[in-house]
Parts: sequence; C-alpha cells; structure tokens
Amino acid sequence: MEFLVLTKVGGVLGPFATVLGVIMDLLFQMTSAVGIQNIGLCIILFTLVTKLLMFPLTLQQQKSSKLMSVMQPEISAVQAKYKGKTDQESMRRQNVEMQAVYEKYGTSMTGGCVQLVIQMPILFALYQVIYHIPAYVQSVKAVFVNVVTAITSLGGDHVAQLTQFAADHKITLSRIGDLNTSNGMVDFLYQLNPDQWNALKNLYPTIQDTITTNAAQIEHMNSFLGINLASTPASVIFPTGGGFHLSLALLIPVLAGASQWFSTKLMTVNQPKSGADENNAMAQSMKSMNTVMPLMSVFFCFTFASGIGIYWIASSVFQIIQQVLINRHLNRIDMDEMIKKNLDKANKKRAKKGLPPQRVSQNATANLKNLQANNEKAEQELNAKIEKAKEQVKASNDYYQSTTSDPNSISAKARMVSKYNEKHSK
Repeated sequence: MEFLVLTKVGGVLGPFATVLGVIMDLLFQMTSAVGIQNIGLCIILFTLVTKLLMFPLTLQQQKSSKLMSVMQPEISAVQAKYKGKTDQESMRRQNVEMQAVYEKYGTSMTGGCVQLVIQMPILFALYQVIYHIPAYVQSVKAVFVNVVTAITSLGGDHVAQLTQFAADHKITLSRIGDLNTSNGMVDFLYQLNPDQWNALKNLYPTIQDTITTNAAQIEHMNSFLGINLASTPASVIFPTGGGFHLSLALLIPVLAGASQWFSTKLMTVNQPKSGADENNAMAQSMKSMNTVMPLMSVFFCFTFASGIGIYWIASSVFQIIQQVLINRHLNRIDMDEMIKKNLDKANKKRAKKGLPPQRVSQNATANLKNLQANNEKAEQELNAKIEKAKEQVKASNDYYQSTTSDPNSISAKARMVSKYNEKHSK
C-alpha cells in the first residue's frame, strides 16, 4: 500500500506532481480568501482545472479513435487475409498492407498512442497529489504542522506514544512515513477521524487547546456534505464497534461506479468496432473492461479515503460532460476533410526530410506493388520449374515406353533398359 504514503513522490512523476500541487494550493488559497476553506471543494475545482488543461490532448486522442473506426473495416480485411499465417513472408506482406491503409488516411500505427503517452505521467502525478494532499498543498500542511510542533515540543518518546496510539485505534503505520520526521507525523495525523482526534487530546492533555483548535479547523476542511474525507466509507458504514450505520458516505462508491459506467459507455461511441467478428479477442477484452472498471471503482471508493472517492466522482462527471461535447463535435466533422488535413500534415513532415511531398500517400502503395511484383515473379519462376519438371518426366516416360507391347511385359522392360543404356552411352 505504498501509494497511500503522503510524502512526495520522486522520479519521473515528481516534477509533474509538484506543478499540479502548486495549482491545487493556489485553488485552496483562492477558496480560503472568500471564506470557504474546504478540501472537498478544492478537489472538485482541481479536477475541473486539470480536465481543462488536458482537453486538447483528450480531443486529439478521440479524433484518432474516430479515424480508427473509419479505417477498421480495411484493417480487419487485411487481418482476415493473413489470419493463421505466421511465416515471415506473410507477416512482412501483412505489415506492408497495414502500412498502406494507415498512410492512405494520413496517420500511423502509433498516431493514437502519442496523446496517451503524454497524458499518462500527468494522470499518475494527479493521483499522487490527491492521495498526498498535505505534502503538496502547503496551506493544508501548515495546520497539521501546528500540532506536530506542539507534540514534539513536549519531549519524551512521542514515537513510542504514537505507535501505541496507532495500535489501540487500528491505524496501519505501514501506510505512513517515519514518525521521527515531521512529514511522517503529518502522514499520521492526516489519517485521523474526529473520534481519533478526541482521543489524541486525551493522550496529550497539556496541549489539549492546541489540538482542539487545529483539529476543529482540520475537521472543517475535511468535511464535505457531512462526510469526513479522511475516513473510508467502509469504516463509516461498518464502524469498529460493529453494526451498520447508514451514511451519505454510501453514495460515494455507488456514484463512483455509476458515473464511471456512463463515462465509459460514452467514450466507446467513437472506439473502432471489431466488425462482425464477435469473437475478436480485443473486442471481448474491451467489453470486459467496460464492466470491470465500474465495479473496481465501487470497490476502491468503498475502501479508500472518501476524498479519493470525491475526486473519482468529480472526474467521471466532468468526463461525461466533456465526452458529450466531444461526441457532438466529432459527429459534425467531415471525415474526408480530416483525412485531407492529415495528409497535408504528413506531406509537411516529408518535406522537412527533403522527400517529395506528393509521394507521401503513394509510398505504401508503391511498396505494396513492388512486394506483389516480386512475389508474382517468384511464383512464376516456381511454376515454370514445376512445368519443366513435368515435361521432363513426360518425355522420359515417352522415351522409355515407346513400344506397342505391354509396358509391364518383360520385353518392354528389357527395351527400357536397352534405351536407357543407349541414351547414357552417347
């Protein structure tokens, strides 16, 4: 469960997460300036901003999917033509014919993947910021630091005390950082629900006022529509003491699953169809994912902190709105004009490489014709050899069996041996 640790992520995602963290911190400061200091609202606004920033990439990726749906019948025809053929020559011919289809439409086999590759680090970094809010939103972290400073100023072995406190309240320490560090203690405090904050006051009675003041501010920031964002819906609906408690938190996994399902359904409108082949492995895989993903959303949002569920729902809702607009836009697109623009763009790339622009749409066709010509020539040579061999066999038979007697008689066989000797003695 390393992804739940609230300290900053490093590596490739680090710079992306830092930039997104600055954006979220600015949003929190803006809402605080108008008297609304709420992490839930901040998460929703943050989701909206990131969706808008990524909209150009999303639109381009959807256009690629729309183009793929137009190309799919031709691609399927090529795949059906070479189905079951695994020899090197057949694979080479299939690749050339596939390339011909892609170049015909002014795109490439990796054209639709470029936008996804760019989006992936942004999406992963975005999740890191949501999981690790105090690490990236300094305005939120400052409130937790007030409590950390008060606890560490008391002296004594606060690590042992907090470790025992965690054991008593079933808080998993493996999910947080090192309690010897300030960040580790912030990680720890960020997991506490209102009841656990009250218990913490009893653990440190001498700084009870400091804990009470900051805990009230944290509870206010973490409360959204009466739901504590630090608590999981599972822990609220099935409290530690046992039983069942009906809560609005139950709506989080339900809405997450429903919005994810509807969002996925809208996105598949422009996905390439597999044609009449309902047994197509990719098609079956996509159908399974469209069912599994909403169910996974329900499970994750039931067991993760409610703040993550709020983000999940907001993301799906904004995706639905965005997808409706994109679908309307794509339905109005003239595909012939889109293909022409793709070809013009490909021509410009060819021109930069010093290649004749007019050859761009003809390259694959020329390659295919050359390959077909070579194959036809090889096939003709093979047929010629077969015909020559047949003629030689026929001539040999005619030579040895040129007699009126029964070919199976002893005299005919003797005659065959005689002619053989006569022929090879010359």
